[in-house]
Amino acid sequence: MSRAFTTLLILAVFVTPAGARQIARLRPPDVKFVATPQSVVEAMLELAHVDAADVVYDLGSGDGRIPITAAKKYGARGVGIEIDPRLIRESMDNLAKAGVGDRVRFVNQDLFEANISEATVVTLFLLPRLNLQLMPKLKRELKPGTRVVSHYFHMGDEWPPEQSQDVDGLMIYLWTIR
Repeated sequence: MSRAFTTLLILAVFVTPAGARQIARLRPPDVKFVATPQSVVEAMLELAHVDAADVVYDLGSGDGRIPITAAKKYGARGVGIEIDPRLIRESMDNLAKAGVGDRVRFVNQDLFEANISEATVVTLFLLPRLNLQLMPKLKRELKPGTRVVSHYFHMGDEWPPEQSQDVDGLMIYLWTIR
């Protein structure tokens, strides 16, 4: 293969929209994965009043425990958005063990690029700066009535939570899209 052809092939891959999406997938995660304790997962879902009619999106879904718990405990549908392919594989393993594969799916994607408009509940455990960057997307894409629950970090003074709750020394926060 000639050097010119190789160069053109590389440019074609990275200059096309599909190539650009691939580049986004290759970037490292914004945060290091730290699992939300199961007691906090359950409290987040309770605070959001999740039920079988809900579609729970977990942005930065890690090992998949939040959407899996929403499906197992409440019969909700769940979608985990995770940029790290290793964590997607772990989520899929956990999903197979949980037996709710018909109600949960995982997407290997940057949460800032994901279409979240189907969500009726969104869960987060991100850093404060990421919550603030995500806030306009949440307000723009989510339907009125959608509940947003964050573990540990709130959205700053610009969007105060409607409710907060201490769970074993860890805070969770709730907002509703208006």
